[in-house]
Parts: sequence; structure tokens; C-alpha cells
Amino acid sequence: MSWELNSTQPIYLQVAEKIGQRIISGEYPPGGKLPPVRELAEEAGVNPNTMQRAMTELENEGLVYAQRTSGRFVTDDTAKIGAVSEKMARHLASRFLADMRSLGFGPDRIAQVLADAVRDEKVTRTEALPQDRRNASDTPPEGAGPMQQEEQRRKNI
Repeated sequence: MSWELNSTQPIYLQVAEKIGQRIISGEYPPGGKLPPVRELAEEAGVNPNTMQRAMTELENEGLVYAQRTSGRFVTDDTAKIGAVSEKMARHLASRFLADMRSLGFGPDRIAQVLADAVRDEKVTRTEALPQDRRNASDTPPEGAGPMQQEEQRRKNI
């Protein structure tokens, strides 16, 4: 199954970003061996040369290193992974803000939309949990009035 890639930026950078996300999320753990370039290229639906270029990009960022006869590995440096994670988060936030401003939203409205999305995400996740795994502090007491419900909602954001 091919990865979703677009024409807005070079493919090797998109591939490097996706592998970087897998490293940051722990799918490829620190110190872990990465799949071979050909295997990753097939999975992504790209030319092995493109995957090789993406790997070189990740090596330049310090997320990956190569051992001559053993393949490529994720760095053991969790501080480096954390720094790249922070950089990626800031990039995504900047892109989000630019998109929202292009829709005509100002700072207060953007903050409200984001707060609503976080709340909705929490509700969705809580509803997906079995009743016995839900956090009692996530829901207002039974029979709570509108003020208590709103106060609880604000705590959960």
C-alpha cells in the first residue's frame, strides 16, 4: 500500500517526514533497526533512489545512522528525537495557523476552534473507552447543573 504523497514538496522530503514521524511516535524505537531501503521504498510506492535520498536526509538530521554492513538504525539519542519532535510540532502549528488565517480567522477565533477540537477529541476518546476505564473526574457528577457541567468541561480542556 502506497503512502499518501502530494506534489507540494519533493517526494524524498515527504518520505523523510513520514519516517521521522514513525521514529518520533516510537513505531521505530530508539536504537532500533530500520527496514531495508528497498522494503521501505516498496511500502511507500517510491523508487529506491528516492528512499535512499530520504534516508540521507534523516542521517543529516541525526535521527538515523548507518552501520556499513548492518543497515540503518534509529539514533539512541532521545534528546535528539525530542528536539526533532518539537521542531515538527512547531512546523505543523505554523502551517495550521497560516491555514486558519487564510480563512479569515483571528487569534481569538483560532484559539476557540482549537479548544473546541481538543474538547471534542477528549469526548470522542472517552466515549470509546469501556465504562470502567473512564476517568471519573472527566465527567460532572450525575444531576450536575449547567454551571458545574461547564466548569468540568473547562477543566478537561
